[in-house]
Amino acid sequence: MLDIFNNLNKFADNIQQNMDRRKKILFPKYQKILEKLGENIKLARKRRKLTTIQVAERADINRSTLTEIEKGNPSVSMGAYFNTLRVFGLQDDFLKLAADDEYGRKLQDIDLVK
Repeated sequence: MLDIFNNLNKFADNIQQNMDRRKKILFPKYQKILEKLGENIKLARKRRKLTTIQVAERADINRSTLTEIEKGNPSVSMGAYFNTLRVFGLQDDFLKLAADDEYGRKLQDIDLVK
């Protein structure tokens, strides 16, 4: 009975790992937004005359992860993007994400009127 349980756990772990490895798919117009972000990060690095190795070490990420960030890869974690921006002193730019939720405020105002 214990063997069956262990095999089930291994099977579930394999499924989870495969799901985590799936490529993240975005519509092209949204992918372009991430590519622009990556380009901005690359420009920030170059303006500061920092190498990819220096930035990766300071952000505590792999150099290959930084390369993917600069390409705008959607599979890279938000934490890695945040740490990279932190290296440049741009961490407060993260607070601007979804800050102006005009549509959400309108929906909220409709509920308040009811």
